[in-house]
Amino acid sequence: MKAETDCAACPLRKFALFEALDENDEEATRRFKDGERRVDPGTILMHEGMVSEDFYTVLSGMGLRYKTTPDGKRQVINFVLPGDFIGLQSGLMSEMKHSVETTTRMHLCRFKRSSLLPFMRNNPGRAFDVTWLSAVEENLVAEALVSIGQQPAATRLAWALHRLYTRISAVGADLGPGRIPLPYTQQDMADALGLSLVHTNRILRLLQTDGMISWRDKVLTVHDERALANRAGMTADMQETIPRRPLI
Repeated sequence: MKAETDCAACPLRKFALFEALDENDEEATRRFKDGERRVDPGTILMHEGMVSEDFYTVLSGMGLRYKTTPDGKRQVINFVLPGDFIGLQSGLMSEMKHSVETTTRMHLCRFKRSSLLPFMRNNPGRAFDVTWLSAVEENLVAEALVSIGQQPAATRLAWALHRLYTRISAVGADLGPGRIPLPYTQQDMADALGLSLVHTNRILRLLQTDGMISWRDKVLTVHDERALANRAGMTADMQETIPRRPLI
């Protein structure tokens, strides 16, 4: 069995994306932690209707949050990336309202549902961090809804690729200038953006022909980030570095 990662040695803390912890918050988080879990690709960590006793911070790996419609179709809500706090919904409510599936092998920091409220009550700074992460998640879903409901298909796809590029780059997963691992499929992207697979493929070819990106062998290369951001309809302030966030 592999040794567990102490909070002081968390591999994510070296990235500027995440805010620093003082000694008190670090110790509180260490006591809150219940262990670690490593899971294979394609694992359903949580499913709709499940009452999970655990929730997690993603230390490494990528996945998907999604809902299943009554007719069996899948709507991807968003993409799960290193540093994300997953399962909070079940921690505060009676059950999960969506499912979480791993796309790659994933390393997780585990917390117990029963410990959440005492942790928040005894550590108001960390309670604010949990609330902040929940609010950011809600904001990202709102942005995605606006993109899906009001934007042309090419704008939607450019927006999603730019968001993934900046977020994945911020956790040190870049593979060189302009290159990041992107293990998702075109079907995943189509299900996230409310597009057909054929339409998604057509728009990807257009973005590639225009010299903005290339996406092959699970690697996304952004050749012209400014052009991609402009195609995504992002204003100058939206193109700035994503805000720092707390790490649970």
